[in-house]
Amino acid sequence: MKVFCFNLIICLGFVNFLGAQNIPSDKVLPIPELSNYLTESVKKQLIANGDLSEQRLAEYFREKFSERYFYDWKTNEERFKEYQTIYPEAEVGHTERALDHLAKFEANAQWKLPFNYQNGQPVNAYALRHLARQHKMIDIGYYYFYQNKNQKYLDYFTQQLASLNLALANNQFETIPDGNGVYEAFRSGYRVINWLQLHSLFLGQSGYSDQEQLVTIATFLQHAQHLFENNQEFVPGNHQTRGLTALAMIAIILKDFEGADQWYNHAMTLLGAHLDKEINNDGFQFERTVHYHISDIGTYYYVYQLAKKSKLPIDAVWESKLKSLFTTLSKIAFPDKSAPVLSDDTDTPWAETNDISGAMTLGYLLFENPEIGYFATDQLSTKFYWTASQTQLDKLKNKQSSPPKALSLDFPDTGYYIMREGWDKHDNMMVISAGVDPIKPDHQHGDVLGVQAMSNGKVVLPNYQVRYSLSDLELFKNSMTKNVALVDDQLLGKQYTSNKGGSGFGKFKKIAQPKTLTWFNNDVMDVFVGTHDGFNNIGVDYVRQVIAIKKEFWIVKDNFKSESNHTYKQVWQGHYTKENGPNLLRASFDNGSGLDILQLNTIDSVKTDGARGKQWSVVSKNNQNSFNFISVIFPFKTYDKRIDETEAIPNINNWKLNQSDWKASNNDAVSLTKAEASLLFSVQTITNKQISISFSQTSDIYIFNNDDTITIQLLSQPYNDLYMQVMVDGKPLKTVNKKAYKTAKIPVNGNQVYQLEIALN
Repeated sequence: MKVFCFNLIICLGFVNFLGAQNIPSDKVLPIPELSNYLTESVKKQLIANGDLSEQRLAEYFREKFSERYFYDWKTNEERFKEYQTIYPEAEVGHTERALDHLAKFEANAQWKLPFNYQNGQPVNAYALRHLARQHKMIDIGYYYFYQNKNQKYLDYFTQQLASLNLALANNQFETIPDGNGVYEAFRSGYRVINWLQLHSLFLGQSGYSDQEQLVTIATFLQHAQHLFENNQEFVPGNHQTRGLTALAMIAIILKDFEGADQWYNHAMTLLGAHLDKEINNDGFQFERTVHYHISDIGTYYYVYQLAKKSKLPIDAVWESKLKSLFTTLSKIAFPDKSAPVLSDDTDTPWAETNDISGAMTLGYLLFENPEIGYFATDQLSTKFYWTASQTQLDKLKNKQSSPPKALSLDFPDTGYYIMREGWDKHDNMMVISAGVDPIKPDHQHGDVLGVQAMSNGKVVLPNYQVRYSLSDLELFKNSMTKNVALVDDQLLGKQYTSNKGGSGFGKFKKIAQPKTLTWFNNDVMDVFVGTHDGFNNIGVDYVRQVIAIKKEFWIVKDNFKSESNHTYKQVWQGHYTKENGPNLLRASFDNGSGLDILQLNTIDSVKTDGARGKQWSVVSKNNQNSFNFISVIFPFKTYDKRIDETEAIPNINNWKLNQSDWKASNNDAVSLTKAEASLLFSVQTITNKQISISFSQTSDIYIFNNDDTITIQLLSQPYNDLYMQVMVDGKPLKTVNKKAYKTAKIPVNGNQVYQLEIALN
């Protein structure tokens, strides 16, 4: 082991000057200069006869790392044995990724394009991004242990780190303006987090010399100062937050250096600004995806864990926002504890759900909330195993768990609406996507006013995860792979462009803008009404209604209106067959359950298409200026509970089509009736014996007869001037909900339930 000794400058004024200067961002400090940047208290502690040896400095930082990092590196041997026991399948994946990186890049890597892989093939910008992140270097760290501590794999890490420092010194690295900068905040931050873990994993290994350890520390300092200098102002998105996380982590672990407190305060302040601006008031991450929501959880988790361990100050609002990220996941979760696929979710391409158990396990680790614990497992994922102390790992084995209390709810800022019956695995749940982030809609899909649903433990109306690098990303981002309504050949996402970085990621320059018109829920139903401008360019007005009749089924009503003729469409995801014509589609699942989609208004055709093993059906009504799809989305648990396609009049769990005692004045009215309840669509005047109810505009209503009381609920768009008039034996009723009206024109509000108390002879 090579040892340096360096004399401390005794001149107090000069020492203070050196202590106050900034650590350079454009070079890595030589080891003999590190002590110049230590705080005065640490210098005094480490001085021995006016000298500070490399051995003493490395020993000091090994001890501090054991105190300040997530876990004590001195337990590496025991923890790795436990890791192998808990995650026996992980070795294959770690090995594959390690060998992939080792085969592609030399230890003395190049960091500026153009250059080639070791096999002679050119490295592109996408591949350079992965080198810069160093995420597979973690796998090489594991591989070192799997290979009985083969020294060449540890040396590969230290040599590749040194090659970056050399590239920095020679100005031979990709820069930020290129869009793939090696020191760009996300890539630099990602690399720091990975290297911190490797540093901890290798501490205590005889082949990781004092000098190499101190070079790694000096590299962290240079990265921190670069992140500090180049992230002074708020920049939206997860790229900056990843860099700020790394900055805060270095500041916590290496707080012995002058300026580290400034790094910490700056990182925490700017991260707080991200929490404030990018976590909506409703608790959802602003990019509206589960993937990036969970990514933010990881970002803030790292800092929160280390700050709490070192008893550093954390703003209460900062902490509250972090907790809301976990409670939000519990609110959107499917009954099977997974989460819906929302826009650019990319972890598992073509999957129809998101696994949130890993993120929720982190949440339970931090907050010990039983409702978060309901979704957590008793062990962390392989990625986060090394970010918890042994005490925390033991805590997970005895976690408390209880189902959330949240049922139907909305995220008004983000634009998600959840229709939920309960937390039993057979319960129905539907998600409506009715939002577009105005600042950064990059990850938005063409699913505006689209729905997803689960019933009987199966995703009956799916959406699909994507992968940026796949050639058909545009297809899976846009409307043909969503449960939406369309017109002619129009899609909701327009002017798709891919990025210049070569990752495959792309976005729409123009996307339909939604507006929520009504949202309410009660013991009987949940109702959503919304519109968007996606068809304004062809002169079509559009409104979607979604109605959940609790413990029964959903109704999706799509309303189109235009002065010219068009083809109107609904797109339904799933593998469907036509049962007795196009008006009844059926999907069935491996547990015997299924989904029927019944059209209450006659349609013209159904066309089936698909890709990547997924399939969808497009139902169409042709050559119409106006048309309303009224679609019953009916999940059934067993085949005998399906809508019987052999019956002349459809029976939908005892709801009868067009059999209501309420008679409509117009021929295009549609009704579903069960006992004393009726759902009436496209009605203007309805009559039942002595009672007549008229609406100023064509409306959809729920009406329930109970002795002398009639309950009415509006299901359609609440027009500003909408009113109803109730006549009893030809005389106007002027009292509704015990409220008197001067005229018989009773204003109708979408959220209000009207009870008419009528004494009948």
